[in-house]
Amino acid sequence: MGMFEIFLILSVIAGFLMAFNLGANDVANAMASAVGARAITVKQAIYIAGILNFIGAVFFGAHVTATISKGIINPQYISDPRLIMIGMFASLLSAALWVFIATVTALPVSSTHSIIGSILGFGLVAGGPHVVNWKVLGNVVLSWIISPFFAATISFIVFTLIRRNILMRKDFDKQAIFWVPIWIVITCALVMLSFFYKTPFGKKLGLPFCVSISMVIIIGGIIYFLSRIWVKRFIKKFEEGAQAVEETFRKIQIGTSCYVAMSQGANDVANAIGPVVAVYSIAKYHALPPKVEIPIFFLALGGLGIATGIMLFGKNVIATVGEKITTLTNTRGFSVDFGAATTVLVASNLGMPVSTTHSAVGGVVGVGIARGFSAVDFGVLIKIVIYWVLTVPIAAFTSIFIFQLMRWTLL
Repeated sequence: MGMFEIFLILSVIAGFLMAFNLGANDVANAMASAVGARAITVKQAIYIAGILNFIGAVFFGAHVTATISKGIINPQYISDPRLIMIGMFASLLSAALWVFIATVTALPVSSTHSIIGSILGFGLVAGGPHVVNWKVLGNVVLSWIISPFFAATISFIVFTLIRRNILMRKDFDKQAIFWVPIWIVITCALVMLSFFYKTPFGKKLGLPFCVSISMVIIIGGIIYFLSRIWVKRFIKKFEEGAQAVEETFRKIQIGTSCYVAMSQGANDVANAIGPVVAVYSIAKYHALPPKVEIPIFFLALGGLGIATGIMLFGKNVIATVGEKITTLTNTRGFSVDFGAATTVLVASNLGMPVSTTHSAVGGVVGVGIARGFSAVDFGVLIKIVIYWVLTVPIAAFTSIFIFQLMRWTLL
């Protein structure tokens, strides 16, 4: 068995480990607000997220990846394909190690930024500074600031509107019948647009914008009509109080959390499997093509790794994001999901590599601040931010260490 085959096997194992840790940490993006708001239990969240992440990874995952290197380096400047192979393997190990440390300490970090930092590290050593796409790295750093603040602002506004227009009104039942269907339609429109323009499967459909908008309007009209009937009947089941409103948003929140879980599997599986496919291509062709078809086996492996990580360690980070930053209710949890999803959709279409993790945490902080700064545990928040800032440099230096050690040993 030659060097290429050995590294392929090792990279498959490392890719599974990366997917495992990715699932354990990133599950909070989809399920933390639902668990924190008591919309579902931790056990239910883990099973739902595990299944939907797997489905998203296998059936809606990145079947074709044009930028396995995440666009952070240009592999064409690295002449020896063996260096790329060793570097991708080192990147997987480095990113997996950092995400694992964050998960054990129950702090959310970005798996995307972890793999970007790792690839940056080996790229600097293998090809020099000119190999690095510094503009992409600059956008990553910029997204540390934009993602959480944008999500916090949207979540703040959404929760404030719900509280002012529904929860604080004496005729809350009439206001709920008027406003809740509108929020359901807006949410469904956001989900549909996110599916069309954020998931790899949706992008592959290549629907023109006018067609997508037409579909959203038509389906939105039907959903508004049906949801208005449902809300009327649902509100009548409860006595006067905010419980009825919270229960309606509980149903909506479960739906949005399920979508985020499936979308997460579709989008994030490439963080674990992209470098594996790079090694696979080099082992097969002794070169890295600009576009690589990802075999279904690798997507399934990534989906299985994500699901396994969710099952075994998912509750750690869920508890931090859903319960330790601020107290969540169903209306607050809905506002968090809406703010995070809107941030990811808008920023992605602007070409910014935003982090769902940063957006989710920002959304939680936003609804907390809506009740006053004292409602937010800034001690926990500061720890999270420190880990965010450390992600790229620690992943990069760890990757450099692993890469250089293997390079000196094998080449």
